[in-house]
Amino acid sequence: MKTQIFSEAINNRNQIKFLYGFNEVVLEPYYIARSASGKKFIYGRVNNSVEIKKFEFGLIVNIRVENNRRFSPRILFNS
Repeated sequence: MKTQIFSEAINNRNQIKFLYGFNEVVLEPYYIARSASGKKFIYGRVNNSVEIKKFEFGLIVNIRVENNRRFSPRILFNS
């Protein structure tokens, strides 16, 4: 179920909100991956940050897709 929610948000470029531990995260989701041990992760840019972070699926709860909050992926170039 989480995979489907996240995949649709990635395809539609919708921001998502969820609880990760005791913190609320607002994320621009970029992609889903699986580690060598088989755990799933979602990678994305945290709101008001330039860094890409990963979040383990098993620790994510209360997911909300922000249908009215779309984003364009940011590509940073070092000169």
